[in-house]
Formats: sequence, structure tokens, C-alpha cells
Amino acid sequence: MYENLIKNISTIIHAPNEETDAKLLKICQLLDTEISYFNWTGFYFKNGEKQELVLGPYIGATTDHTVISYGKGICGQVAISNQTFVVPDVTLQDNYLSCSIDTRSEIVVPIIKNGENIGQIDIDSHTINPFTTEDKELLEWICKEISVIL
Repeated sequence: MYENLIKNISTIIHAPNEETDAKLLKICQLLDTEISYFNWTGFYFKNGEKQELVLGPYIGATTDHTVISYGKGICGQVAISNQTFVVPDVTLQDNYLSCSIDTRSEIVVPIIKNGENIGQIDIDSHTINPFTTEDKELLEWICKEISVIL
């Protein structure tokens, strides 16, 4: 289903002479354009030795959550669990940090490098329960590929 998208993302990741942040932003833009229910797409990264995440490149509405402590919200939980977390309906999550009143669901996938969680991709949707197995597999593939350039 996502063959062309995978090819395009691979081209972005392996483009020579391009800054990593520019590549990450292009990936966000491509996902936002190609998948209609991806309404906010961004990256968070571990802040040095601190137990917090800092916002990296993203596309979507401005967010107040530029720094997220480990354990807080879905992103903070993934920073601890190192596991993909799919939230079909954010209103049913006790530990959810709202970035937008329009967000109805979220998926967060960790970026693991040398066995360490160094960041994650975070996708918000304005639709309840839109994320498919294919979406999860695509995002996990993206995070594995991105880990190589980070």
C-alpha cells in the first residue's frame, strides 16, 4: 500500500549533502501530504542526559509541548517503555497531554539506536481510531531507517 511512500522516504533519508533536520522535516511534510488522517507529524528527541524530550522538526499546528518529561503523556511513556503506543481515542487516556482540541487519536513510535531510545515520531489525528497495522509498520520502518542517520 505504501510502496511509493517508502521509496520517497528512503530517497529523503539517504540524500547526500542535506542536513538531518531538513530530512526529518521533509518526511513530516510527505506523511502529512500523503496520509489524510495524519494531522500533526513531528519528532521528539532525548535531551542529552536529561529525562526529557525536546521537540524537533514537525508539521502541523503550533504546540506548547516543546519539552516533555519522561513518563508524561504518550510521548513520555514511550520514552520509558521503548514500545510503539497507539491511542485510538485520546479522551480515554488518563496520561494524555493535549496538543490540540482537535486531536482524537495518536501514535508514537520510538527511534532506537544502539539499544537506546533516542527519540520518537509522534502522529496526531483528528479522527478516532484511524491508525492501521500498515501505518504502524511504516512508522516503525521510518524510525529504524532514521536511526542510521542520527
